[in-house]
Formats: sequence, C-alpha cells, structure tokens
Amino acid sequence: MTEAYIYDALRTPRGKGRADGSLHEVTSLRLSALTLNAIKERSNLAGHAVEDVIWGNVTQVMEQGGCLARSAVLASDLDESIPGLAINRFCASGMEAVNLAANQVRGGAGQAYIAGGVEMMSRVAMGADGAAIAADPSIAMEQYFAPQGIGADIIATQYGFSRADADAFAVESQRRAKMAWDAGRFAKSVIPVRDQNGLSILEHDEYMRPSTDMQSLGALNPAFQAMGEVMPGFDRVALMKYPHLERVNHIHHAGNSSGIVDGAAAVLIGSKAFGEQNGLKPRARIRATAKIGTDPTIMLTGPVPATQKILAENGMAISDIDLFEVNEAFAAVVLLFMQAFDVDHSKVNVNGGSIAMGHPLGATGAMIIGTLLDELERSDKEVGLATLCIASGMGAATIIERV
Repeated sequence: MTEAYIYDALRTPRGKGRADGSLHEVTSLRLSALTLNAIKERSNLAGHAVEDVIWGNVTQVMEQGGCLARSAVLASDLDESIPGLAINRFCASGMEAVNLAANQVRGGAGQAYIAGGVEMMSRVAMGADGAAIAADPSIAMEQYFAPQGIGADIIATQYGFSRADADAFAVESQRRAKMAWDAGRFAKSVIPVRDQNGLSILEHDEYMRPSTDMQSLGALNPAFQAMGEVMPGFDRVALMKYPHLERVNHIHHAGNSSGIVDGAAAVLIGSKAFGEQNGLKPRARIRATAKIGTDPTIMLTGPVPATQKILAENGMAISDIDLFEVNEAFAAVVLLFMQAFDVDHSKVNVNGGSIAMGHPLGATGAMIIGTLLDELERSDKEVGLATLCIASGMGAATIIERV
C-alpha cells in the first residue's frame, strides 16, 4: 500500500462568530478560496497537481451549500480540471476530509489531495440545515435525543467532573493559547486574511479571553440547565435512558465550552512520488485513521472508543503516543479522555484548544491535525494522535508520525 504524507498544513485565524467578528464580511467561498490559494502558492502547485479537493463543512445551506468544495476550486487559482467533494461528519468534517484523502492516496486513487474545511458561523447559523435526529419524532424519541450541551453535562455527571474541574481546565486552555501565540508557535501555519486591496482583516485568533480566571468563570450561569430542567425538559428524556443517575449536574457554560467562530484550514496530502515530482519534502506520515459510532444521547464520548479502536487496529498502546490533540467541544470531553487513558494533561492540547480559540465546525478537524504536526516538530516528538467527539454519537481519530 502506498504511504500517505502530509506536505503542508495551514489555517486562517479564527474570527468571532458574530456580526461584529472580523471575518463576518468574508464569505465561506472566499475564505475557502484564500486557503486553497495559500496551499497552492506555498507548495508551488501547477496544473492538475492534485486529484481532488475534499472540503468539510457542517451547515451545508445557503452560501455553504451546493458542493462548496467545487465552488471553492473555481473561485481559487487552482486549475479548473480539479474537482471538489463537500463532506459532512459534523465536528469531524475537516478530519474526515484529511482521512479520506489519505486513504485514497494509500489505495492508489490519485497521488495527491488537498483536504480541509471551513465554517462561517457568523454568516450561516449552526443548525440552519435542520436535523432529522432532532426534528423527526420517529427517531428523536427512539434515540432519546438531547442537545449536545446536555450530553456534555451527562458526561460530567456520569464520570464525576465538577464545575471547578471544568472551569480549571478552561482557564488552562486560555493560558496555553496565549502562551502559544506570544511564543510564535502558530506563525508557521496561520495565514492572514486580507481584503481585495491586500489590507489585513485578521491575523490573530480573536475569540481568546486570556484574562479568564476561576472567579470570572464562576460568575457564569450553567448554559444548559434551563433547557434540561424546564421546557422541553431534556434532562427527563436523558434520565429515562440513564436511570442510574439521579439528576444531571449542569456544569457547562460559555466559558468552559468551545467558542462559536469563523475559520478555514487545509492540508496537502500526497504520496512519496508526488513529493519527489514536485520537489516537496514530507513533514509527517499519516499512520492510521479511524471512525466509530457511539451512544447518540450522551453523544460526545466518541474520542475514547475511537482512540481504543485506532490503537488496537494498529498494534499500538497509549504509551506509544507522544502528544494528543483532543477537541475541546466541552471541558468534560477532554477530562473524560484523560481519565479514560490516564494521560497527563502536559501531553494534551499543549497550545490550548477550542475553549480558548474557538471551534469552526467544518474546519476544526484539519486545524488540530496541523497544530499537532507543528507541536511535534517544535518539541521534537515523533507520534501524535488527534481526535474529536461528533454530534449524533460518533468519534474520529488520526495518528501522524514525523518523517
């Protein structure tokens, strides 16, 4: 089987996902095209240099609909002979794009791909595309559907994580993100977003709140308590499935959950022959990929079984992994991962995560793979694992190894 290598990985800064966010006036199409152009320019790609562009985005309506991947190719400087594939695996869409591209290369279906994703959450509201599992009673009632925030609070209740645990994790995410930016750790991979005149729109993740402390977080009310306890009473729905729990302990709020932001990311993946033909040096080998379905009510436990699966299928142990990127959808998701594998926090999300910098749904999976690669190089480590929880109860994981 042909090996698949990462030749480049980059991302835009994350803009606040609101009307006053710096990227709000930038369309999903334009941000995607800008990111594709950066990959093309940095690697000096010409003609039909890649087989396909695989692009993840979660809310595939309005400007993010109609196979945004193909539209982005046409709006970019890539050759029009390159097709585009838009995919959606919710929060893991960007990672799934990378994994699909890698497995296409490994299977011999083309020498190279650009993979990644975009989400402009200030322009296309999360949930605007609807969801059968939430709206259709024939499946919602059968699966004991509850929103993600309720699932995060169920994890905290089930596995014993307190409000203080979650808040302390969030404060550390903010501290690490600020430290990473101050130290220039993202300089290699973050590309500035500029307007048509070449003037800078955004060069830095703007969602960060580095002054966050336990006191400021303590003043925030639980975000999901009302929907859980009052109308429509999702706690009661969930407790029908988990009768061993007396109640749901609501610990999550805006400060210890991922931020709503805009952003895009891209990864250039190819075979050894592709690199040799284009004078490019590989940075890492994509060693393994995995995805799995999990309990759709608690919903967010996927990183644990996905990691168990990817390790087992490749004859590896958790001790074989030097660094981890676990998406910070909610604090309890990462706390559960560290508890399940007895992994020290010093190896997990070394440069902060989505609680501090935000979670642009369709792009995050590609972003954390790039962040993981940069940190492996900076700290001279060898093997890293990236993983995300996924809506409706799924998990995905990718293992990369420096070369």
